[in-house]
Amino acid sequence: MSHTSVGRHRARSLITAALMVTVMAGTAGWTVAHEQQAITGPPPGTAAWRADHSLGPGAAGRLPDPADASPAEVARFFARLTAAQRHTLALRHPLVVGNLDGAPVALRYTANALAIRAERDRERTADPESPLIDRYTRLLAPGRRILAFDPRGRGQVAEVYGDLTTAQRTAVLVPGSDTDLGDFDRVRASYGSAAGMARSLRAQMAREAPGVRSAVVVWVGYTTPLGLGPDAATGRLAKAGAPRLDRFLAGLAATAGEALEAPPAVFCHSYGSVVCGLTSSGLDRAEISDLVVFGSPGVRADDAADLGPAARVWAARDGSDWVRRVTGFDFLGLGHGEDPTDPSFGARVVSAAGAHGHTGYFAPGTESLRNFARIAVGHFAAVRCADGAGYDRDCRHGLG
Repeated sequence: MSHTSVGRHRARSLITAALMVTVMAGTAGWTVAHEQQAITGPPPGTAAWRADHSLGPGAAGRLPDPADASPAEVARFFARLTAAQRHTLALRHPLVVGNLDGAPVALRYTANALAIRAERDRERTADPESPLIDRYTRLLAPGRRILAFDPRGRGQVAEVYGDLTTAQRTAVLVPGSDTDLGDFDRVRASYGSAAGMARSLRAQMAREAPGVRSAVVVWVGYTTPLGLGPDAATGRLAKAGAPRLDRFLAGLAATAGEALEAPPAVFCHSYGSVVCGLTSSGLDRAEISDLVVFGSPGVRADDAADLGPAARVWAARDGSDWVRRVTGFDFLGLGHGEDPTDPSFGARVVSAAGAHGHTGYFAPGTESLRNFARIAVGHFAAVRCADGAGYDRDCRHGLG
């Protein structure tokens, strides 16, 4: 980059930083009250889990520690148990088993149903008018597959659409700011909600590849920022969430069904792309095939090569998305770095035509939804690139 280009880039960074400060000062503000406490560490109930010696004394009967046992070790542990032993552990420790990456998928569904029912009963006793009662009831509806549930803080949840054990192609969605248990499956503007994005993507995957069994997992396993403010402008919450996403993806790899043709494609929206950017460099080819960032403020990387060798990197942003005004800078800890849709970043930039605003990428009929589904099912030749100089080359180069 020339001295002139560097100077222009720095000037643009300062202008963008000033704009972000102005926007946040006029909306959410810079008060401590808006900062979120990140949920980290092992799930609730871990102390009782560690003290459980029901499988026998000594090392042979010790349960894997949720804090440091790898998902692969957890998978091997459960593989040695009988069905009755697994079920007993889920009954005794639903919040641990339901959030234990590497545990059998169906067992986690059972454990989380137990945990959600218990939380609903507890909430009903404490406050019969609590809105959480209805949210918990919706999660318990027949057919829902809850792969993770943590009631701490604003609530975290992961849900599966489709059958992970028989899927040939899978996708993982990582939503961004303002996503939590209360917002997870809202009815209003449903295609912008976490659950709505997942449902829409899986339906489009079925249209793009009707003979392919697919599953989509939406993961809200980290504390997201609320509104515009320091949390959204900095990487603090993303740094807390990245190890959790890393572990979650390793858990999917450890429990993948035999029919799986490729590791999942991971789709990261808005602030979720910051989490994915901090996670991706530590992943391997068994955990992720494609990384797709959209509506991204940046991924805290200088270029796509910094995101690690494991995945193809894709990017999308509609011209009407306001996030374009706060990309491309990192100044005194504010901002998230280079714009992933800039040709110089090196991602394959795909069309998001029709995706109005910041949350319209999964609306039916949009080019973004069609492109995302094609990436997820491996139909790369059908992906439509964004218009603009260099985008055709960046989108199609090196696909396989």
